[in-house]
Amino acid sequence: MVNKYALILEYDGSIFHGWQIQNDVKTVQGLLEAALSKFANEPIATITAGRTDTGVHALNQVVHFTSSAKRNLDGWVRGVNALLPSEIRIKRAVIVDDNFDARFSALSRTYHYYLRVAPINSAHLSRYQGWYYHELNVTKMQQAAQLLIGRHDFSSFRAAGCQANSPIREMYNLAIEQKGNLIRFNLTANAFLHHMVRNIVGALVYVGVGRITVADFQQIFASANRNNAPPTFMSNGLYLANVQYPDIILGDEGFEQWLFN
Repeated sequence: MVNKYALILEYDGSIFHGWQIQNDVKTVQGLLEAALSKFANEPIATITAGRTDTGVHALNQVVHFTSSAKRNLDGWVRGVNALLPSEIRIKRAVIVDDNFDARFSALSRTYHYYLRVAPINSAHLSRYQGWYYHELNVTKMQQAAQLLIGRHDFSSFRAAGCQANSPIREMYNLAIEQKGNLIRFNLTANAFLHHMVRNIVGALVYVGVGRITVADFQQIFASANRNNAPPTFMSNGLYLANVQYPDIILGDEGFEQWLFN
């Protein structure tokens, strides 16, 4: 009997060349599929909710796969974790119905970006947060961020090599919070384009430091032209925080809550 499973996992993306399998480099998908295949004693391929780039972390990534191996759910968690590097951890395994798809069944995705604002970056946390040396006007950044709420063409914040069929996305929430010298960007949308979060953060930082105005930001967004927008921001502070499904409730955000609080 073949079952379909969903795994909820977290990983420290700083030592991997992104999610997707590539030749001759360490990727999260490559290591996960190798561990799953060894544990199940059969080849296993995974489908993911979102392919993260080099240096990007995940708190609640979701994958699905099928297997005929007779293993209980706890076994899929503990057994596969024993075969994975410590930077990747399966948090939970669930059996899902045949119609479930980690990518296409998702209702929304939430990313968080952490930005340290200080003259000097942290030696200990530099892999887990972005950094900017100059004080930022968070109020202006919040004003600009609200222009992105709703269904829009996000071409201005789309990577040149993005393979999505359409640049239209619906942004449900974009909140910016500050505690001390740490700023958190909280973005929820139905889906995200390649580099979309990092490009938005980069543009909002330009607003915060005064290199562009809120009106400039609005014009850049309306132009639907990536060439008009500020550069892509660094990957270090980006986390896939949550994926919402009709029938699966993901876990807490663990390490991220410690980082911000």
